[in-house]
Amino acid sequence: MHQRALKKEISFLLQSGDLAAVLALQNNNPSHRLLNPLVGCLCNTDEMVKWLAASALGKIVSAVADQEMEAARVVMRRFMWMLNDESGGIGWGVPEAMGEVMACHAGLAEEYAHILVANMREEGNFLELEMLQRGLIWGVGRLCGARSQLMRDKNAGLYLPYYLDSTDPEVRGRAVWALGQLGDREAFKKLKALLDDQSRFTIYLDGKIEQFTIGESVAEVLAK
Repeated sequence: MHQRALKKEISFLLQSGDLAAVLALQNNNPSHRLLNPLVGCLCNTDEMVKWLAASALGKIVSAVADQEMEAARVVMRRFMWMLNDESGGIGWGVPEAMGEVMACHAGLAEEYAHILVANMREEGNFLELEMLQRGLIWGVGRLCGARSQLMRDKNAGLYLPYYLDSTDPEVRGRAVWALGQLGDREAFKKLKALLDDQSRFTIYLDGKIEQFTIGESVAEVLAK
């Protein structure tokens, strides 16, 4: 399939919500040919298209890494560049994709998990835009759920509580969820202060976008 036709097919399948069909394209196309169209879909204004693109990238970059680790590292470095001010872009969807890729591949997580944590640190490559922070905290939480010990070792629990004070309920709520994925007892006292927070936030879980109040999420985390 010509690259332009492949890009069109991927976009159509993502808009249709058919992640399985996107992944099945690997049967007839080299995995690396799917990457550019999927990266382009990370900035789609349709939230579900963005999330499904991130999910697909997780599986496909992981497959690339199994075949040729250096090729997967090139993708990760591209993601890092897209979040850099010098790139001239904003990096919509990139932290989500990075978190998903590393949740799917242990080797890449070992090498790049610290980068997501650095994006939370003011003395690191701090992401100031709240819209980017939403994706960052989801990516951190996804990785915390898949590789909690690694994220503890990278001090994710030291920086996540900062986001509980965010004025953006999406950031605040996802920080609650991420701390629950990490299982960080040090943050429980600060979490309790949000039990009465009735602000709503969304979270992408298992192929669906769910909505909760922050208080509900806190209660669930504390119950665990």
